[in-house]
Amino acid sequence: MTSSTVTSSQSPRPPRPNLAFRRLRGQRSPGEFAAAVRRAAREIGERVSCDARYVGRVEAGEIRCPNYAYERVFLHMFPGRTLTDLGFSPRSSVRGRGARGTDEEPPAHTTSLSCTPGETEGACETYETTQDPHDPHKHHEQNHEESDVQRRAFMTGGTATMAAATLGPFAGTFDGTAEAADHRVHRVRRVGTSEAGALEEAVRRIRLLDDRHGADGLYRRAAAPLRTAYELLDAGTTRQRTADRLYAGAGELAISVGWLAHDSGRFDDARSHYAEALATARMSGDPGLEAHAFCNTAFLARDAGRPREAVRAAQAAQRAARPLGSPRLLSLLTLREAGGWAGLADRAECERALVRAQALFERGSSPTDPEWMTFYGEAELEGLEAQCWSTLGDWPRAARHARRAAHLQDPHFTRNIALYTAELADDLARGGHPDEAAVAGLRVLDLLGEVQSSRIQTMLAATARVLLPHRRASGVSAFLERHANLPRTA
Repeated sequence: MTSSTVTSSQSPRPPRPNLAFRRLRGQRSPGEFAAAVRRAAREIGERVSCDARYVGRVEAGEIRCPNYAYERVFLHMFPGRTLTDLGFSPRSSVRGRGARGTDEEPPAHTTSLSCTPGETEGACETYETTQDPHDPHKHHEQNHEESDVQRRAFMTGGTATMAAATLGPFAGTFDGTAEAADHRVHRVRRVGTSEAGALEEAVRRIRLLDDRHGADGLYRRAAAPLRTAYELLDAGTTRQRTADRLYAGAGELAISVGWLAHDSGRFDDARSHYAEALATARMSGDPGLEAHAFCNTAFLARDAGRPREAVRAAQAAQRAARPLGSPRLLSLLTLREAGGWAGLADRAECERALVRAQALFERGSSPTDPEWMTFYGEAELEGLEAQCWSTLGDWPRAARHARRAAHLQDPHFTRNIALYTAELADDLARGGHPDEAAVAGLRVLDLLGEVQSSRIQTMLAATARVLLPHRRASGVSAFLERHANLPRTA
């Protein structure tokens, strides 16, 4: 992330959405538009790592003026237009000083932790930052002030649900009064163990809320804390152990937010967050984080209809995870590979992967099992195997495993109980048991008061379509009527 995105003298008013830029995107998705930006950059010899998240930040007004690399790309894409025509603020107003002459060279850029190797210098910054040659310490003091302000924003921002996910762990980090906050702006110069611990706790709380309630109500509220987490990395720390915890915490938060996007059907956003986590893992040399990022990338690829990528990502995850000594982690990653083979309709490879996953699982838990794997028990093993058999069209076998998954699941994981039961309903419907499918579907509908998941609603909609020709069967009409009256998610 950038070392400075706004100056401390700027007003805290909320950003104004960039509607002009949104109109220029037209019917293209943020991911498609980001790909067009990268192509345009290559045409003029620039290299930017534009993704759906960057496009979203521009459209939300969070990026008031792009850096020079992006400016050149945007003006190439839309010839004859100025930055103002594209909905951006004049650079002089963002920088807080007079505009330079047109012949002046761009200033030296600060180093960003999120730059892609080979990317155009400064392309990963929101806009350029400069250092006063007469006061080399001024810029650093400003950054420390901003970092402290950002930590307080992370602590106090958000709505009720995100408060439960992020306010709790940050509430003890800073005093709530303005006087105390101002004092800390000048006193705190480095990120310490309290911020690292609070970040780790925020990840735990988001996972807990997802386990109980699903992703739909959480995703939009989790994006801002994620941005702040990466900005904390840029604030720096004097201790390597604290830095390692911050990198791991930011990477895990990126995966958690990516999963919220994934489970709520925002695949482009999820891919961007998972890639960000993978880059963080590579930069910090964290094989556990790398395995986790590849694990979720494989899952996303399977859901997005890219089974070969799912296989390769799962195999990459296994290579990263082998030195960690966790059989349960390797079991989960092998199941991700099995899901990819199922998507390729390769039954033999899928079965071999399932056998390996079962054997690894039976070796039991280990002190080296990652904290994020609390969801992975026998129920999840059965549920993922059910998905494989369902993809292969073996409905009776899929239903048998889905039924076991729902029965074995810990009641705490409400969202997973709904997921496995929805899987069971669909397998039964496709396997020629409409009455049993309707009973399972009704159980899922009972759980939707607690769970908000686009994935589960999509599965139920597919089951309803399969059951429609059987609407006269016992219980089917009741399920179809209740399903038809479900409030639709935006």
